[in-house]
Amino acid sequence: MHNPRMANYVVGLTGGVASGKSEVTRRFESLGVAVADADVAARDAVALGSEGLASVVATFGEGVLDAQGALDRAAMRRRIYADPAARKRLETIIHPRVRRALRAQCKAATGPYAVAAIPLLAEASRQRSREGALAAYPWLRRIVVVDVTEAVQLSRLLARDGIDEALARGMMAAQASRRERLAIADDVIDNSGSLEALDAQVAALDARYRTLAEEA
Repeated sequence: MHNPRMANYVVGLTGGVASGKSEVTRRFESLGVAVADADVAARDAVALGSEGLASVVATFGEGVLDAQGALDRAAMRRRIYADPAARKRLETIIHPRVRRALRAQCKAATGPYAVAAIPLLAEASRQRSREGALAAYPWLRRIVVVDVTEAVQLSRLLARDGIDEALARGMMAAQASRRERLAIADDVIDNSGSLEALDAQVAALDARYRTLAEEA
C-alpha cells in the first residue's frame, strides 16, 4: 500500500494586515498544498475552556470575557492596540502555543511541501529581522511575503473591518513595516493587481517550491 510522502519542506507565508494573505493561501490549497494557519491556531489557543484562555483571564481579568465566557475579541483587540505592554503580555501567552500547533500541523502534512501562514512572522523577534524570524521558526525553509502598498492596505482594511481610520492606522503601526517584512523575504507576491495576476504568481511559486522540496 502506498503511503503519502510527508511534507518536510515548509514555506513561511506572511504579510501585513489586509494584504490578502487568505486569497494567497486559498490558491496554494487549490494546488494541493497543505496550509497551517496561525490565525486559526491563535483562536484555538484561547478557545472556550482552553488553558490559554485561563491564562489570558489570569493576566487581564474576567473583563476580557463576553457573556458566554469566551474571549471578547473586539474588546481585547481595542485594548492591545491602545496598550503595547498589554499586547506583549498577550503575545507571550498565545505565540508559543501557536508555534507548537503550526509545527505539529506541518509535520503531519502530506504532499510536496507545506505552507505555514504566519501574519506576525516579521515580528517574531524584537529586532524584526530575518534571523529573528528563523530563530522563532527554525523549521521554515523559505519565506514568502504578500506585499501591497500601505495605501492599498489601509483602503482594504477600512472596507473589510468597517472600522475608523484611526484604529486602522493603529493596527498597521503595531505591525512590522512594509520595509521590515520585505527584508525577511526570499520571495514576494505583489497582491496589488488582478486575481489573474495573483493566480500566475502563486502557480510560479508552487512550481519552484515543488522543485526545491524534491532537491532538499
